[in-house]
Amino acid sequence: MRQLCVCVSVLLSLALAVARPKAAPEQKCKSGPVDLVFVIDSSRSVRPHEFETMRKFMIDIIHTLDVGANATRVGVVQYSSQVQNEFSLKTHAKLQGMVKGINEIIPLAQGTMTGLAIKYVMNHAFTAPEGDRPKVPNVAVIVTDGRPQDRVAEVAAEARDKGIEIYTVGVARADMTSLRAMASPPFEDHVFLVESFDLIHQFGLQFQDKLCGMDLCLESEHDCEHLCESSPGSFHCLCLPGYTLNKDGKTCTDLCAEGKHDCEQICIPSPGAFTCGCNTGYTLDDDKKTC
Repeated sequence: MRQLCVCVSVLLSLALAVARPKAAPEQKCKSGPVDLVFVIDSSRSVRPHEFETMRKFMIDIIHTLDVGANATRVGVVQYSSQVQNEFSLKTHAKLQGMVKGINEIIPLAQGTMTGLAIKYVMNHAFTAPEGDRPKVPNVAVIVTDGRPQDRVAEVAAEARDKGIEIYTVGVARADMTSLRAMASPPFEDHVFLVESFDLIHQFGLQFQDKLCGMDLCLESEHDCEHLCESSPGSFHCLCLPGYTLNKDGKTCTDLCAEGKHDCEQICIPSPGAFTCGCNTGYTLDDDKKTC
C-alpha cells in the first residue's frame, strides 16, 4: 500500500514558546477515508493531570474530523509494560461513542514497552478483523513521555514497510533518538518533541489542520480509471470527454463505443455526453441522429 504522506508543520517554534490555550475549531472538516490509531503511553511516569491532557488531545482531534464508518475510523491503544486495546477501528461509528471510550480509559501505570505497542498496532489494530480497510491510509500517532524499555527500530521499520504512517510525539523526558527510530520519514514532518503536556494541544490543532487539507488524489490509492479530482480532505472520480462515470464511481464507459450510441454515421465525444455527426455530403436530420 502506498504510504500516506500527511504533512504536519514543525512544532519547534511552539516548543520554544509559551502555549496559550485555544478552543478547538467547531467546524468539522471532510477528512476523507483514513484509519487512525492513537498509541498512548500510560506508564507510571505519566502523572494523572498529564494523562488528562493526552485524553483531551485525542478528543480535540476527533471532534474536528469527519469520523464514521465510511470516513475517518479511529482506534485507541494504551501501553505501559503491557498493551491494552481500548477500542478498535470498527468499534465506534459515531463521535459520541469514541469520546465516551476515551473518557473511560484507566491508565496502566507500569513500564514503557513502546516496541511491544507498535507490534500490537501492526499485527492487530490495523487488520481487517479490527476494522482496517483495504487501500485506506493507515496513520498511527504515538505519544510518549519516556525512553522505551524495549527495542523499537526494527518493529517500527516493519510497520512502516506495511504501509503504516507513524508520527511520534515526545513530551518532556522523551528520547529524540527513539522518536526518530519509530517515525516515518521525513523526520521534520513526523517527529515532535515538546516541553510539556500542555503543548500537545497545540500539536493536535496542527495535525488536524493538515489531515483536513491533504490531497487524497496524490496521497492514497483512489482507483479512478481516468481522472481524480481533490476536494478538502476527500476526492471523486471523473471521466474524459465522451465517457460517463459508472455507478461504482470509479470506472468509465465510452459513450461512442459500438452499440452505446444511436448515431447513424459519426459519434463525436463531448464532456459527459456525445453528439452525432455526418460524413461529407450528408446533413444531420432533425432527430440529431440520422443523416
